[in-house]
Amino acid sequence: YKSFSEAPIVLPPALLPSPRFQELLSSPLNPILAICLPLLIPPPISQNLHFSFPISKMDRPRFVIPASEVESMAEESNLSVLQFLPSLVNSAKRLARPPISHYHVGAVGLGSSGRVFLGVNLEFPNLPLHHSVHAEQFLLTNLSINAEPHLRYLAVSSAPCGHCRQFLQEIRNAPNINLLITSEPKSESDQFQPLSSFLSHRFGPDDLLAKDVPLLLEPHHNGLTFLSETQFPSCNGFSDGYEELRYAALEAANKSHAPYSRCPSGVALMDGEGKVYKGSYTESAAYNPSLGPVQAAIVAYVTGGDGGGYDKIVAAVLVEKEGAVVKQEDTARLLLKAISPKCGLKVFHCSSA
Repeated sequence: YKSFSEAPIVLPPALLPSPRFQELLSSPLNPILAICLPLLIPPPISQNLHFSFPISKMDRPRFVIPASEVESMAEESNLSVLQFLPSLVNSAKRLARPPISHYHVGAVGLGSSGRVFLGVNLEFPNLPLHHSVHAEQFLLTNLSINAEPHLRYLAVSSAPCGHCRQFLQEIRNAPNINLLITSEPKSESDQFQPLSSFLSHRFGPDDLLAKDVPLLLEPHHNGLTFLSETQFPSCNGFSDGYEELRYAALEAANKSHAPYSRCPSGVALMDGEGKVYKGSYTESAAYNPSLGPVQAAIVAYVTGGDGGGYDKIVAAVLVEKEGAVVKQEDTARLLLKAISPKCGLKVFHCSSA
């Protein structure tokens, strides 16, 4: 068969189990059908075919599926929503960007709203490995970007590393999140299990924070304002763009989850078409699994962009507190220089009200 963005798929009649299936294949594939098609072809045939999202400009990958569509697709596949969830993992894997390890990881989560979210791993050549974004980190950032209040179920292609099991603890009632690993033998992986069974003696927010402190995915209002509101001069014709990015980054900093260091920060990126992508710094009680604001903004770029490379990022703004004990500027410059050398970065400082 050809690329989904080029032509419809043609399969022998023997492989078509129903007239409805033939009807679906009679028109070019859309992003949702692309991730569902393996469900419509009976095994073992489906195990020998590979499916992916179309990544054309008109049909870009979708990392969020509305609840109504999730229910409809599960019903058409004669599956419950929970049975449907792990079937999306392989398609999520194909959206990963791991140029160093070439090890693709996909995570698919069901939020309390009924929406489904995708997460993938990202790696950045010519940088230390700790700049990488794990699929579970990507997933939670995707939930946060889309104001999803809670993660209920998580299906992932490989067992979460200790880093990610720890990062998941930043969600309230994290031990009750239900997890399924799709790469395990069927007898071991056909049931969701609580996260507490994967990290039984956990260390997390409960050990360091008061009960009323907002956790990840909960509303944050950090009360940050710029130290100076004076108009800054034009720079390479990007004056208006940087001004917009400046306030977008401040908004991201005000939503930052940084209760341990009290050093919230935010980043806003702009692509060549003027579209803005915001990312908030997210801390972990264990410190090292924390996710930087540039990485969070890159997640927004991957989920909200057209599937293009990072070199399309042309401008960036970082907002962080003056005199912060946890600073992002140097590592932000290092990361942006590696992925998009022509991207300009401006840094603005703020303070708590």
